[in-house]
Amino acid sequence: MKIDLNSDLGEGFGPWTMGDDAAMLDVVTSANIACGGHAGDPETMFATLRQAAERGVVIGAHPGYADREEFGRRVIPMPPARIGRMVAAQVGALQGIAALAGARVRYVKPHGALGNLAADDRTVADAIVAAVSALPGNLAVLAISGTDLELAARAAGAEVFSEIFADRAYLPNGRLVPRSQPGAVLHDVEEVADRLIRFLETGLMPAIQGAPIPLAAQSVCVHGDTAGAVSMAQAIRARLGAAGIAVAPFLQVEGRA
Repeated sequence: MKIDLNSDLGEGFGPWTMGDDAAMLDVVTSANIACGGHAGDPETMFATLRQAAERGVVIGAHPGYADREEFGRRVIPMPPARIGRMVAAQVGALQGIAALAGARVRYVKPHGALGNLAADDRTVADAIVAAVSALPGNLAVLAISGTDLELAARAAGAEVFSEIFADRAYLPNGRLVPRSQPGAVLHDVEEVADRLIRFLETGLMPAIQGAPIPLAAQSVCVHGDTAGAVSMAQAIRARLGAAGIAVAPFLQVEGRA
C-alpha cells in the first residue's frame, strides 16, 4: 500500500510568509504552489519551485480566486468561462516561473472556495478542466474525492487523481465541514493519524452526524498554513511508515524509474 502526501505551499506574498515551506517540502511528496491569485508572487513562486525541484517533490499549480484579503476562501461570482480564463492565467504564470526555476508543473489543484465550488457545480468543474486541458504540459487534475471536478476530468479524458484531507472533518455527503463551523479543522496529531490509517485500510472516512462514507484517494492533503503543520505532517508520515504504508507521489518523479 502507498499514498501521496500533498500540501498547499508558496502561500506567502512579498515580505509576508505563510507556514514553513522548506520544512514541509522535506515531508510531502507533492506540492500545490500558489499562482498569484489567493497568494503568491513571482519571487515566492520561484523560491518554492526551486526548493521543491531540489527535493524531487512533484509540483502542482494551486489557482484560486484573486482575493488575498480572504485568502481565496470566499466565492467571487463570475461566469464559468471567466473562471476558466482565470485558472489558465494563474497556472500559465506558474509554468513561466517554473521554466526559469528549472522545474515543471505537472498537475492542477484548485484552492479554497474555488475548489469547493468546483466540487458541486459541474459547469465550473467543466470550465476548469477545459482550461487545464488547453494548457501545455499534459497537466493532470488533483480533485477532492467524490466531487464534480473528479467526474468532469474523467469525462473529458483528462488524467485525474483524487485526494482526501488528513486534518479536515467531513460531512455525510462527502464534503468538508465549512471552516466557519466548530471542529472543521482537526488539531490532535494522534487522532488525525489514527483516522487516516483506518481510512487507508478500509476506504471509509468518518463523518460528523452520520456513518462513515466511502471515498477513494491517491493523495492526502496536509495543510501547511495551520498551527503545528510541519509537526503534524512529520508525525503522519512516521505513523504511515510504522503501519507499513509507503509514501510516494501519485505522479512519477521526473528522471526516476
